Amino acid sequence: MYNNQQNQIPATQNQQNNSGNSSNSNNINVPEARAALDNMKFEIASELGINLKPGYNGDLPSRQAGYIGGYMVKRMIEQQERQMSGK
Repeated sequence: MYNNQQNQIPATQNQQNNSGNSSNSNNINVPEARAALDNMKFEIASELGINLKPGYNGDLPSRQAGYIGGYMVKRMIEQQERQMSGK
């Protein structure tokens, strides 16, 4: 009646999920870019009207933090596209 094999995860997929290596990390790959990223973060927060203070911002709602991060990604993609197009 019940086929137990339908709900099994292949061994390779299961190993990938439990490997402990998360692709979502907050590590900066280019440490020299930290200051530029921080400046961009504060600039975007002020453009959005979000009060971002230096240091800990744990009281910031996740919705606002998401807006800041989303706009940072959008701006970095635009900058890269301009660089790739030669403009």
